[in-house]
Amino acid sequence: MSETISDLIERYSGTLSHISDTPQLDCQLLLTHALTKGRDWLFAHSDDTLDGQTQTRFVELVKRRQKGEPVAYLTGSKGFWNREFQVTPATLIPRPETELLIEILLERFDESPRSVIDLGTGTGAIAISLAAERSAWQVHAVDIDKDAVRIAQNNAADLDNIDISQGNWFDGIEGSFDMIVSNPPYIAAGDSHLESLRHEPLRALASGAEGLDDIRMIVSKAQEFLAEKGVLLLEHGYDQQEAIVTLLEEANFKHIERFKDLQGLPRAVMAQSPRDSTA
Repeated sequence: MSETISDLIERYSGTLSHISDTPQLDCQLLLTHALTKGRDWLFAHSDDTLDGQTQTRFVELVKRRQKGEPVAYLTGSKGFWNREFQVTPATLIPRPETELLIEILLERFDESPRSVIDLGTGTGAIAISLAAERSAWQVHAVDIDKDAVRIAQNNAADLDNIDISQGNWFDGIEGSFDMIVSNPPYIAAGDSHLESLRHEPLRALASGAEGLDDIRMIVSKAQEFLAEKGVLLLEHGYDQQEAIVTLLEEANFKHIERFKDLQGLPRAVMAQSPRDSTA
């Protein structure tokens, strides 16, 4: 008797438990990709059987996942906020915890016209989510990698209030912004966690011995590009918050705020430009 879709998911989920905290979800996503169907279809047809070609594609994807390849790279997409983003090994895979940055800025700033820049945009997840939610905002995004820029531009194709360009942080940037936001590399270069992230671009993950090299640079230059009362919002590692607060204090930023993610871990810091109308 042929195995049903439900049987296949159950069987192959067991082979992924050593590599994934969500083996069943991984199998569902890999199977929907092999079928070119949505998950709703999968649930509605759980008692169906697969043709040999589709099952072979699915098993090959599972084997690659067993070796540590991320599901998002195998399927070519990742959900973030309320959109699906194209991803490739040239881009960091968007993480759910980064949605905190979107929540903070949308809660703090209304629909009024504003200017935003996202530094190190990768897939464009942050910049595109903001542009989609706030049509009156003008959103800029930069990334040093030309392939990442191309992917981000593809992801932003349906929006007309965003521009994405290649650049190294602030290099070549002109003007001032109401908001500077970034999820920069923040893992220490020797951190053991990098092994589990080996399929993702190292330049988007690691940043010096303490993981703070890029954040230091952003903090040191941000006020040159912030408008009066503009804010800088940074994602960071769970154990870096106080070090970043110190950097911001030393740079004379005001109204420094700390934020935690849904797991209760320190995840972001926001601070206001030291510039004012009398400066």
